[in-house]
This record gives sequence, structure tokens and C-alpha cells, in this order.
Amino acid sequence: MTRDPFAIVRAIGLRFPDVEYTTRYDGSPVLKAGGSFMAGIATDESAEADTLVVRCGVDARELMIEDAPETYYLTDFYAKYPLVLVRLPAVTEDALRELLTTSRGMALAKGRRPAVTP
Repeated sequence: MTRDPFAIVRAIGLRFPDVEYTTRYDGSPVLKAGGSFMAGIATDESAEADTLVVRCGVDARELMIEDAPETYYLTDFYAKYPLVLVRLPAVTEDALRELLTTSRGMALAKGRRPAVTP
């Protein structure tokens, strides 16, 4: 049986309202909140195996990487986005729940932005 590194992410994330599980065009698993990206498995070759990509404010991301570099990191590819990379084997369930809570809030806020008209 193949191990699914996203299983715990999916189990925690789907407990929140307005969160759905889906897959990207390449078949990789993602969670969306209000239709916007919330979390998914990192697919860029710059990321390590079993890495989660999750929405995160840039200031919070810097603190997380500084405080726990064994768990959180960033590559040049992902640096331009409000995201942090999370080594799934190293993150606790409580920390994962907190990350997903924050990410869900950011995704819902993005989804609620009014359309810009010319």
C-alpha cells in the first residue's frame, strides 16, 4: 500500500467549513477554501519530497523559518508568493491545524475580493 503524505492534511482540512478536496491539472492533491487555493503538495522540483505548500503571510513565514528551519523552508520558486513550505514528516498535528486555519482565512479573503471593473 502506498503512503499518502497528504492524508493528514486532507483529514484536518476537511473539518473546516467551506473547504473542499480536489486535484490540480497534474493530479496533485489540493485543498481549496471558497474556491481558492489553501494547501497542496509541492510539485516544483525545488521542493523536497513530502512537502506541503500552504498560504502564509510573508512576515509570519520569516519567523516560522527562523524558529523552526527543520520544519519550514522556502525555495526561490515559491519565495514570490505568500506561501511557506512545510516538511510534513516534521510538523506536528497541532501546528498543521494552525497552519491550515491561517491558510483557510487567507484563501477565503482572496475569494471574497470584489471584481475590478474598468
